[in-house]
Amino acid sequence: MNRSNTGANLPTLRSHNAALVLDLLRVAGERGISRLELAERTGLTPQAVSKITARLRAEGLATEAGHRASTGGKPRTVLRLVPDAGHAVGLHLDRDELTLVLVDLAGVTVASRTAPLDFGAPAAEVVAAAAGEVAAVLAGPDGAATGPGGAEPGPRTSAPGSPPRAASPARASRNVLGVGVAAPGPLDHLGGVLHRVTGFPQWDGFPLREALAARTGLPVVVDKDTNAAALGLALRADGPEDFAYLHLGTGLGAGLVLGGAVHRGARTGAGEFGHQTVALDGPVCSCGGRGCIEALCLAAVADGDVAEAARVLGTGAANLVGLLDIDRVVLGGRTVGADPDAYVRGVRAVVGERVRRDGIGAAVPLVTTAGGDRPVAEGAAQLVLAPLFGRVGGGTG
Repeated sequence: MNRSNTGANLPTLRSHNAALVLDLLRVAGERGISRLELAERTGLTPQAVSKITARLRAEGLATEAGHRASTGGKPRTVLRLVPDAGHAVGLHLDRDELTLVLVDLAGVTVASRTAPLDFGAPAAEVVAAAAGEVAAVLAGPDGAATGPGGAEPGPRTSAPGSPPRAASPARASRNVLGVGVAAPGPLDHLGGVLHRVTGFPQWDGFPLREALAARTGLPVVVDKDTNAAALGLALRADGPEDFAYLHLGTGLGAGLVLGGAVHRGARTGAGEFGHQTVALDGPVCSCGGRGCIEALCLAAVADGDVAEAARVLGTGAANLVGLLDIDRVVLGGRTVGADPDAYVRGVRAVVGERVRRDGIGAAVPLVTTAGGDRPVAEGAAQLVLAPLFGRVGGGTG
């Protein structure tokens, strides 16, 4: 994700170099990686790597994972990341549903919850509900909360306006680094402030990051739902690439990854995919415009016409391919998750036809699916974890 692969042997860049090493440990997984390999891949001296790994081991972030045969001399000691040395909460605030995941440093989900949500309710009530679910996912038995069907109801927060809760024992035992929040846009991801969310203008100017941090006692990072999902997907990629994540659920939006980095735009406005006009005299959209692709797509979904919804979605995807020449289109959201094969087929057909007709690029971009809403919540957790590994695209609380 848009970062240098070369370290620098300077004291002022100690945290940068540690992040490089941590990221390589993360990517290596259970197999681990030797100090020599770390030095070769980062460009750091073996001495610098030894100091960094000693500090990471002392902090409980890394541990020995056995030995590997050497081409000469004694076997090399292999190190690996300690996944449960830290955790992050990922929170997806949808218009009618709230999804949380608790992930470890390796990005593995160890707990999850889903609950109904009325995003049109007063902001204080939405924040209180979100904070209560965060407390619940942290208090679950051994982190095994699985949602309404398999978890006991979590503790609720105090009334709006009351002092912040003290950190729970569950938080302390898990070393929770923070909460990443994925919310509908538009919003200011640096300030953590929502703007005029389509259909919910009452959120305009609400300091979501500040309010949720006060309720949970945890650092909070906020970004658009589609950007969060795109970040999570980019972190799993083998290398830098250009792709679009298209999310079809209660609305329609996009997250863009260009050159391996999330492209937010100057005001976090990039990716307002659902409100591109594709029919000048089309139906009125919730944004106030006419013929938006979101309005057409959701109308087809409401009619139960999956083929038409996929065709409309494919038209928008083809526009993105023609505009950005991207390598891949990833489909997600609960609507796509209900019939992923049909959406992949439909979008692939439209994009393929446009590419062949217009001669865009050498090949049809890959069209895949990321499943339902889970990638958004998982990506939200990565808003917290990504900076720890030196990955551009995360944020700070």
